[in-house]
Amino acid sequence: MSRPLLEAHQLRVEIAGKTVVDRIDLQVAGGERLAILGRNGAGKSTLLSVLAGLRKPDGGAVLLDGEDCALLPARESALRRAWLGQFQNDPFGSTVLETALTGRHPHLGRWAWESRHDADLARSALSAVGLAGMEERQIHTLSGGERQRLAIATLLTQAAPLYLLDEPLSHLDLNHQMAVLELFAGTARDCGAGVVMVLHDPALAHRFCDRALLVHGDGCTEQGPVDAILTAEKLSQLYGYGLRQLDDRGHRCFIPE
Repeated sequence: MSRPLLEAHQLRVEIAGKTVVDRIDLQVAGGERLAILGRNGAGKSTLLSVLAGLRKPDGGAVLLDGEDCALLPARESALRRAWLGQFQNDPFGSTVLETALTGRHPHLGRWAWESRHDADLARSALSAVGLAGMEERQIHTLSGGERQRLAIATLLTQAAPLYLLDEPLSHLDLNHQMAVLELFAGTARDCGAGVVMVLHDPALAHRFCDRALLVHGDGCTEQGPVDAILTAEKLSQLYGYGLRQLDDRGHRCFIPE
């Protein structure tokens, strides 16, 4: 059996001195999709940043492909995992294509320029998120949804074996939400990538992920296959609001009581 792409051993995460994740063990293998769900402020984004190696854990360790994340140089980390944050900051002007090409920077030498192959990868990623023909647009002219899709295209251009996505559906309409989830499902299935996503819709998590991790915000977590974890009983407890579960043609949705 191949080594997991991502491992957490006895991981502890604190926010302002409060433990939000306490001694969790976690593994994500190639081709696997994990959804992280919880209330606002429960620590989902903080946990994801720890898993990405962007924040030091308050206990335990995170391994990328078997190596301690804390010991990996930034460039090596970028070759092993791609991270999508909640917010995109653009202090300087650039075109859509130039922005997507930044995903290739971990693959280039110190003084190297992007090649035609790199540009082809970027254009293919832009096409995959519906931005074909917008390569020369300035990023400051994009809508929120277009900018979010550009951020996702940049990750695809990076072509890392592991994707860590913090609310990847932000600013997207329903059509593009489904397209993005199908895109990462295909990346996991066809390319063997591991995908970890912070999501707010448990129905979409059930439909597009293999496993789910519930973060309660008090140190307690639950994880397992989506059929066992994403139930009305567990989600009602997680969100503090009663939910009713409906099943239809293999899909599961949840209705507020």
